Amino acid sequence: MAMTTSHMPRPSFYNSQGIRFSQKPSWFRAQPRTKLNPSVNIKASAGVRKEDIVIVGAGIAGLATAVSLRRLGIGSVVLEQAASLRTGGTSLTLFKNGWRVLDAIGVADTLRGQFLEIQGMAVNSEDGRELRSFKFKDEDQTQEVRAVERRILLETLANELPPETVRFSSKLGKIQSSENGETLLQLTNGTTLLAKIVIGCDGIRSPIANWMGFSEPKYAGYSAFRGLGVYPDGQPFAANVNYIYGRGLRAGYVPVSPTKVYWFICYNSPSSPGPKITDPALLRKQAKELVNNWPEELIRLIDLSPDETISKTPLVDRWLWPGLSPPASTGKVVLVGDAWHPMTPNLGQGACCALEDSVILTRKLANAIKSGPAAIEGALRAYGEERWPRVFPLTVRANLVGSLLQWDNQLVCSIRNNIVIPKLVRLGPVLEHTNFECEPLKA
Repeated sequence: MAMTTSHMPRPSFYNSQGIRFSQKPSWFRAQPRTKLNPSVNIKASAGVRKEDIVIVGAGIAGLATAVSLRRLGIGSVVLEQAASLRTGGTSLTLFKNGWRVLDAIGVADTLRGQFLEIQGMAVNSEDGRELRSFKFKDEDQTQEVRAVERRILLETLANELPPETVRFSSKLGKIQSSENGETLLQLTNGTTLLAKIVIGCDGIRSPIANWMGFSEPKYAGYSAFRGLGVYPDGQPFAANVNYIYGRGLRAGYVPVSPTKVYWFICYNSPSSPGPKITDPALLRKQAKELVNNWPEELIRLIDLSPDETISKTPLVDRWLWPGLSPPASTGKVVLVGDAWHPMTPNLGQGACCALEDSVILTRKLANAIKSGPAAIEGALRAYGEERWPRVFPLTVRANLVGSLLQWDNQLVCSIRNNIVIPKLVRLGPVLEHTNFECEPLKA
């Protein structure tokens, strides 16, 4: 995919990576280094490339962070292990907090024109009976909900970056600290980088998070099939999120655009997620078998989904227990998005929180860079301290909501469908977590 340079004014002072300052910050220019941690045992040489800020991972978190830094006049290098943008997958639902961030970094309007605004939500039982319906604007006039194709979101973010910012086929093989506070990154292609700041945006199975001492994400006890139904002559659905609840099984679908509809099916598999399956025909068959007697429109959606959009994923999360989990940063290495706080998708907040992370980290980092090298580590710690009270409760809440919706006891499901959802659930409190203020990023 070709990436174009955004038309931004070039400020007075830039370093070799495009980083701007009102005065030339000599401390932020790469200097020759010869002393490393004894375990590294690599001397600085022509074979070791110096970088100021390295972002590992070109997913939503990594690209949003790079664009946010760029908006403040700070350049970065983004390492992506794949040969191109990871445009697999289907779509993700962004609530108003996600759109506030996209507005702040200047890409929201480009995306709004391509995706439908979702007006409300309908909850149905597996036999087609409506349990409850809501209109988002009735509860919150400022609410904004759209399902966005992951591919288009990534391409839109990447197109805001200068050419060569994203370096593909660059898989991290090893990370080590040096005595001078910089970080050595050894790639599997033989490249060695020495970075002043490393931002780990390398996803749920983050090698950087593992290096920092984080535990592996924990399986939640259920998995999800996902796909994207395509209607060349126009999809027939109203602009609503549609949920269908069964026993130990639930599904949903939401229009993405005039011709595409995202769908998912979550099913219990308590002991393990089972073997990984990539054959689209088998995935399609398994998904249809789960909802064989459910509303016909769901079956048709599965049939209309191109093979490359159908996937099956075990759902996982990691709880950041106070006093037990490592902090978000170690020295000048910091985590963003799923690399730090993977959460189940039950609140639709995984991508939204990653976007929030990116702008908050960027603002703190930009201010610290102006102050000098001693301020960097403090800024990274401050980012973690500010974000933890936000992301930890959301991770727990998403897990608990998923547990409630995956109930398979007949009596409990009857209470859920006939009392809890119709009479007790209020949309306002349910969506309160989408409140997030975010001013535009300006250099």
